[in-house]
Amino acid sequence: MADIIDGKQVAASVIDAVKTATAALERDTGTKTGLAVVIVGDDPASHTYVSSKSRMAKECGFNSIQHTLPAETTQDELARLVASLNEDAAIHGILVQLPLPKHLNAEAIIQSIRPDKDVDGLNVVNAGKLATGDLDTGLISCTPAGAMLLVRRMHGEDLSGLTAVVIGRSNLFGKPMAQLLIHANATVTTAHSRTKDLAAVARGADILVAAVGRPEMVKADWIKPGATVIDVGINRIAAPDKGEGKTRLVGDVAFTEAMEVAAVITPVPGGVGPMTIAMLMANTSIAAHRAAGKPAPKF
Repeated sequence: MADIIDGKQVAASVIDAVKTATAALERDTGTKTGLAVVIVGDDPASHTYVSSKSRMAKECGFNSIQHTLPAETTQDELARLVASLNEDAAIHGILVQLPLPKHLNAEAIIQSIRPDKDVDGLNVVNAGKLATGDLDTGLISCTPAGAMLLVRRMHGEDLSGLTAVVIGRSNLFGKPMAQLLIHANATVTTAHSRTKDLAAVARGADILVAAVGRPEMVKADWIKPGATVIDVGINRIAAPDKGEGKTRLVGDVAFTEAMEVAAVITPVPGGVGPMTIAMLMANTSIAAHRAAGKPAPKF
């Protein structure tokens, strides 16, 4: 029976470290860490995410600023706001909540955020630094950074001799996750919908990371006995046992049966999810330290 990785507990430890680093930076340099969150429109899920991010930022001791813009905001208006935040020395991290309304070009906005303030790690400069192995001057996308921290808690910093398979090749998660694993000396395969005999490829993994957005796709017989399984999927499926019209969250891994085979596994919810917001706070702290000319903390 697998051990369950408690993402909430690990995330709480990261937040504690961010609080300590933030207080020390302000005490030593007078720099108060600043995070600006921009949300456009009235998507309920986005507002829920933004509220939790703003709340956590305040808890970490940041100066948390939220810009809530109407759905009809133009590209130029949004670009001007990002430009002003880029120039504001009191702001160390800029987060534009996605998705944006359909009439806006999200990619242009994301790429206009200064790389040193891109705490989501989505600017091509930060993606390029990760791809070339520069983990010291860029900012790493939050979800893969969080998933990697969980892997390191299980296996340490050096993954030499371990085989990792990442199912999914998205720019948001799959590619950066594979690069982080490579940097830690794992032997890495990136698998996806075009992979021949995906189950057999997955079965070779000491570390199996699933990020495809297909509920419970990864079955027990896809998992090598004793593997570490990191489930990044968040899927809502019908739960008639809870009542008519009710749903529940599941990952990309068939959790109950996978528990019988894996050594350790992340649950959904409560695994990788809590790590994402924790790493956002960590990235903001790192950005603030760099801006103040101080060594960035390690998380």
